[in-house]
Amino acid sequence: MSISLKLRKHLEQNKIKYEIVPHKKVYTALDAAATLKARLEEIAKSLVVKADKTYYLLILSANRNVNLGKLKSILKAKKVLIPKEAELVKVFKIKPGSLTGFGSIHQLPVVVDKGFEKVRQAIFAGGSLVESVKMNVKDYIKVEQPIRHLFSEVKKIPSTWLRTGKKTIKQGIKKTSAKGRSAS
Repeated sequence: MSISLKLRKHLEQNKIKYEIVPHKKVYTALDAAATLKARLEEIAKSLVVKADKTYYLLILSANRNVNLGKLKSILKAKKVLIPKEAELVKVFKIKPGSLTGFGSIHQLPVVVDKGFEKVRQAIFAGGSLVESVKMNVKDYIKVEQPIRHLFSEVKKIPSTWLRTGKKTIKQGIKKTSAKGRSAS
């Protein structure tokens, strides 16, 4: 499955320069970083949250985690949770893994972590497990017109991922993704 035709049209209509980046099948931002040999900061982690009854698409660097307490305050919500994939498939009428990093395509408000804006170019989910979209972050901000706020914190990397003996960060990522973690 290649990137969404709707996404291509959206970027072209807005005269945004982008590059399609083919890669092996990935399920998480960490997998994408390992596969593409990219720095975690350059990978846009896309995560949908439900704040009270409204869904939001969050964009942050793959080396960071969402602080749900901060997000709850920013969105002025009583409750913020991460919905299961089955709920997203049903609500947005999409196939698993086909949600893009572009909320405007899915009629979702976007919230971008301010720390992510420090990156010049990033790789975004293109609605495909085997292709992503590389583009300037400033262009992404221009097209998506997101809420911009600091809501993330540095991801704590498990000690088993650190370079000790034969283990490397890349092996740790493969090991973790094999377990099927989806919120990374």
